[in-house]
Amino acid sequence: MTLSNAALEARLATLAAAGDTITCGMLARDLGLRIRDLTADLETLMEDGAAALRPLRAALCWGRLSDGQPACGFFDTAVALGSMGLDAPEAFVASQRARLFSAAANRA
Repeated sequence: MTLSNAALEARLATLAAAGDTITCGMLARDLGLRIRDLTADLETLMEDGAAALRPLRAALCWGRLSDGQPACGFFDTAVALGSMGLDAPEAFVASQRARLFSAAANRA
C-alpha cells in the first residue's frame, strides 16, 4: 500500500465514521493528488472492495456537477466489476453509503 493509498483509506474511513461525503476535487486537494491519480486509486479500492464483497468506499465521493452522486466513472467501474446492474444507480449509491456508515458506526 502506498502512502497516498493509506491516506486515502484513512480519509474515507473518517468520512464514513462521520456519515459524510466529499467531492472528488476536495478529496484530491486534501490528499495532494491529481484527479486522475485519485480516480485510479479509487478504482483500485473499488476492485478490492468488490472482490471482498465489501461496500464500495468510492461511493463517498461525488462529482462537483453530479448533484451529490459519484461521477460516471464510478458507475462504469461498478457495472464492470459486477457490483451493480444498469438500473437504479442512485439507489445503489444510497445503499453503498448506508452500508459504509453502518459499518463505521459498528466499529466505533
